[in-house]
Amino acid sequence: MARLTKKQKEAVEKIDKTKLYSVEEASQLIKDITNVKFDASIDLAVRLGVDPKKANQMVRGVVTLPHGTGKDVKVLALVTPDKEDEAKAAGADYVGLDEYLDKIKGGWTDVDVIITMPSVMGKLGPLGRVLGPRGLMPNPKTGTVTMDVAKAVGDVKAGKIDFKVDKTGIVHASIGKASFSADKIAGNAQELLTTLMKLKPTSSKGTYMRSVFISSTMSPSVAIDPKFS
Repeated sequence: MARLTKKQKEAVEKIDKTKLYSVEEASQLIKDITNVKFDASIDLAVRLGVDPKKANQMVRGVVTLPHGTGKDVKVLALVTPDKEDEAKAAGADYVGLDEYLDKIKGGWTDVDVIITMPSVMGKLGPLGRVLGPRGLMPNPKTGTVTMDVAKAVGDVKAGKIDFKVDKTGIVHASIGKASFSADKIAGNAQELLTTLMKLKPTSSKGTYMRSVFISSTMSPSVAIDPKFS
């Protein structure tokens, strides 16, 4: 961790490891203790009481963060020629089809999100080995396989993120930047947590939301009360 100023040391000492903070308190604390020379990412880690190996307990979804991600999201639209103008007008960074499929085959994955159309998905199947591990494979469930390409591109640029529980039962998501106000960090965190609660599988028994931690790049984490609402 970077050397802390006196003020930041005091902030770190303010973290009571035995306490569960409200979303608002934790958001302010994280702002106070983030000490890096770049605009650090603010992340949530939510441990759920689910068994991700069971298909009926896989938690996956999308959420539009009310204050955006603070990140310049690079979008590739893999579309047929009749949709190219629509994708470009909506703000896609890269637009095309076969030339980008060839680039991906060659290992190029310098994008954050890929949006495509149902008719193109067949061409993407063989690229699963490249796109799958990087979380770039478009999926109808997350709205990245659609005929409304303009809306999909606009949503992603405005702060829509997708998330899914990992094999250890944790959902990790980036919800903003350290330059955000504490209110904006809290608003984004609340939106993600509320969305996760709505996605509770009926087959999940016992405590569903087991722990919630917020942290920034290279900062200690702060525990949020899982009964946040």
